[in-house]
Amino acid sequence: MPIEDTDTAALTLLLSPERLATLSQLTGNVKAAIELHQETLRLGAALMNITASIEIALRNAICENLGQHFAVAGWLLNPPAPFQWKEPEIKKIKLALDSARRSEYAKLSQAEKHALDALAFPNGSPAHLSHLNRAKARRAQIHVSDGKIIAELTFYIWKRLCGPDYEHTLWKPTLKRVFPFKKVGRAEIADHLENLYQARNRLAHHEPVLHGRFSEAVAAIKFIVRHLQASPPTDQTPLARLIAEDLIALEAQAAALHRELDTYRT
Repeated sequence: MPIEDTDTAALTLLLSPERLATLSQLTGNVKAAIELHQETLRLGAALMNITASIEIALRNAICENLGQHFAVAGWLLNPPAPFQWKEPEIKKIKLALDSARRSEYAKLSQAEKHALDALAFPNGSPAHLSHLNRAKARRAQIHVSDGKIIAELTFYIWKRLCGPDYEHTLWKPTLKRVFPFKKVGRAEIADHLENLYQARNRLAHHEPVLHGRFSEAVAAIKFIVRHLQASPPTDQTPLARLIAEDLIALEAQAAALHRELDTYRT
């Protein structure tokens, strides 16, 4: 539905003049700026949809690999010695564990929540315990599977595992098999994952991914789908075929938006 002239002032305040400033300066027209703003959001949504498929596939491929490598139950929370997670991963895993427990706790009835008190406070509930601390102690008694914790982890941790901090402890011993083509090194993979991670973060905060950032994100997507669990790389991997139509539509959508933006620059 086209934007009405009478809505322009209200929409400018709702979207914020600061957010629209670059497009307003480019177009010289607030209404056109708002319309282009919406186009960038639509492009971002399409890119985020593809990125979600990449993230899910990458997460599962890495976790399957690490599960076989560690060969013990509970490897995420308690990996076998001598391996140790780095501090950033320890923090992320703890946050994911708490998030998974929160999700499970929210599903419990009041009676089930009260029943956790016996585990949380075997010597009796402390006096004057706040509701927040009681809930926290109860949640700590909830067992959640590695799968539920993994689902709460973000792209950050998966790109970190392909970074230099884990080159000798994970990459060389096992994770290289996730990207098995011999001519591709860890650093190249890490660069593509970093570019996609940065684009994903911008999208998550409703910031535009255009021009060079968009090209880098699409290059990263194409690289990952061609190389993930493939040797030699091919554009006929199951993942590549899964997103093929969406990727074609995305690039066409981006080309149209970039052409429209360019008309204001000439």
